[in-house]
Amino acid sequence: QVQLVESGGGLVQAGGSLRLSCAASGRTFGNYAMGWFRQAPGKEREFVATINWSGSYTYCADSVKGRFTISRDNAKNTVYLQMNSLKPEDTAVYYCVAGVSPVIGGPSAYPYWGQGAQVTVSS
Repeated sequence: QVQLVESGGGLVQAGGSLRLSCAASGRTFGNYAMGWFRQAPGKEREFVATINWSGSYTYCADSVKGRFTISRDNAKNTVYLQMNSLKPEDTAVYYCVAGVSPVIGGPSAYPYWGQGAQVTVSS
Protein backbone atom coordinates (compact mmCIF):
# COMPACT_ATOMS: atom_id res chain seq x y z
CA GLN A 1 0.00 0.00 0.00
CA VAL A 2 1.26 3.45 -0.92
CA GLN A 3 -0.17 6.77 0.19
CA LEU A 4 0.72 9.88 -1.80
CA VAL A 5 0.58 13.54 -0.77
CA GLU A 6 1.26 16.31 -3.28
CA SER A 7 2.56 19.79 -2.43
CA GLY A 8 3.96 22.83 -4.22
CA GLY A 9 0.98 23.90 -6.30
CA GLY A 10 -0.14 27.50 -6.56
CA LEU A 11 -0.64 30.52 -8.77
CA VAL A 12 2.08 31.62 -11.19
CA GLN A 13 2.29 33.95 -14.18
CA ALA A 14 2.80 32.59 -17.67
CA GLY A 15 6.47 31.89 -18.29
CA GLY A 16 7.10 31.14 -14.63
CA SER A 17 8.10 27.95 -12.85
CA LEU A 18 6.78 25.69 -10.12
CA ARG A 19 7.98 22.44 -8.61
CA LEU A 20 5.50 19.88 -7.41
CA SER A 21 6.54 17.34 -4.80
CA CYS A 22 4.87 14.07 -3.93
CA ALA A 23 5.72 12.39 -0.65
CA ALA A 24 4.99 8.69 -0.44
CA SER A 25 4.45 6.59 2.64
CA GLY A 26 5.49 2.98 2.98
CA ARG A 27 8.83 1.23 2.92
CA THR A 28 8.52 0.00 -0.67
CA PHE A 29 8.54 3.35 -2.47
CA GLY A 30 11.63 2.32 -4.41
CA ASN A 31 9.74 -0.61 -5.95
CA TYR A 32 7.16 1.57 -7.70
CA ALA A 33 7.07 3.48 -10.92
CA MET A 34 5.74 6.98 -10.33
CA GLY A 35 3.97 9.48 -12.51
CA TRP A 36 1.90 12.60 -12.85
CA PHE A 37 -1.49 13.20 -14.44
CA ARG A 38 -3.49 16.40 -14.66
CA GLN A 39 -7.11 17.36 -15.12
CA ALA A 40 -8.36 20.75 -16.24
CA PRO A 41 -11.96 21.85 -15.65
CA GLY A 42 -14.31 20.18 -18.11
CA LYS A 43 -11.57 18.01 -19.58
CA GLU A 44 -10.51 14.40 -19.23
CA ARG A 45 -7.61 13.36 -17.07
CA GLU A 46 -4.35 13.70 -19.04
CA PHE A 47 -1.05 11.82 -18.69
CA VAL A 48 1.89 14.16 -17.98
CA ALA A 49 5.00 12.15 -17.08
CA THR A 50 6.32 8.89 -15.68
CA ILE A 51 9.55 7.59 -14.14
CA ASN A 52 10.72 4.06 -13.39
CA TRP A 53 11.74 2.77 -9.95
CA SER A 54 15.41 3.78 -10.24
CA GLY A 55 14.96 7.04 -12.14
CA SER A 56 16.91 5.70 -15.14
CA TYR A 57 13.85 5.99 -17.41
CA THR A 58 11.59 8.99 -17.75
CA TYR A 59 8.98 10.05 -20.26
CA CYS A 60 6.99 13.25 -20.64
CA ALA A 61 3.94 13.86 -22.78
CA ASP A 62 4.46 15.86 -25.96
CA SER A 63 2.43 18.74 -24.51
CA VAL A 64 5.03 19.31 -21.77
CA LYS A 65 8.21 17.86 -23.27
CA GLY A 66 11.12 20.25 -22.99
CA ARG A 67 9.37 22.25 -20.25
CA PHE A 68 8.61 19.71 -17.51
CA THR A 69 11.02 17.28 -15.84
CA ILE A 70 10.14 14.35 -13.60
CA SER A 71 12.64 13.06 -11.05
CA ARG A 72 12.70 11.10 -7.81
CA ASP A 73 14.69 10.73 -4.62
CA ASN A 74 14.17 7.25 -3.21
CA ALA A 75 16.02 8.13 -0.01
CA LYS A 76 13.34 10.75 0.65
CA ASN A 77 10.41 8.74 -0.74
CA THR A 78 9.63 11.70 -2.96
CA VAL A 79 8.95 12.31 -6.64
CA TYR A 80 9.12 15.75 -8.23
CA LEU A 81 7.70 17.53 -11.25
CA GLN A 82 9.70 20.60 -12.23
CA MET A 83 7.55 22.80 -14.44
CA ASN A 84 9.18 25.60 -16.42
CA SER A 85 7.88 28.01 -19.06
CA LEU A 86 4.37 27.51 -17.77
CA LYS A 87 1.43 28.35 -20.01
CA PRO A 88 -2.21 29.13 -19.14
CA GLU A 89 -3.18 25.78 -20.70
CA ASP A 90 -1.12 24.03 -18.00
CA THR A 91 -3.74 25.12 -15.47
CA ALA A 92 -5.14 21.97 -13.87
CA VAL A 93 -5.23 19.79 -10.80
CA TYR A 94 -2.07 17.69 -10.84
CA TYR A 95 -2.15 14.15 -9.43
CA CYS A 96 0.78 12.05 -8.29
CA VAL A 97 0.41 8.34 -9.08
CA ALA A 98 2.21 5.08 -8.35
CA GLY A 99 2.16 1.75 -10.15
CA VAL A 100 4.14 -1.33 -11.04
CA SER A 101 5.51 -0.09 -14.38
CA PRO A 102 6.14 3.34 -15.98
CA VAL A 103 3.19 3.09 -18.36
CA ILE A 104 2.67 5.93 -20.82
CA GLY A 105 -0.94 7.03 -20.84
CA GLY A 106 -3.59 4.91 -19.16
CA PRO A 107 -4.65 6.04 -15.70
CA SER A 108 -5.77 2.49 -14.94
CA ALA A 109 -2.12 1.37 -14.87
CA TYR A 110 -1.59 3.35 -11.68
CA PRO A 111 -3.61 2.03 -8.73
CA TYR A 112 -2.41 4.65 -6.24
CA TRP A 113 -3.35 8.33 -6.50
CA GLY A 114 -2.76 11.41 -4.41
CA GLN A 115 -5.44 13.95 -3.60
CA GLY A 116 -4.22 16.44 -6.19
CA ALA A 117 -2.56 19.87 -6.20
CA GLN A 118 -3.98 22.90 -8.00
CA VAL A 119 -1.73 24.70 -10.45
CA THR A 120 -3.04 27.93 -11.93
CA VAL A 121 -1.15 29.83 -14.63
CA SER A 122 -2.31 33.38 -15.33
CA SER A 123 -1.81 35.08 -18.68
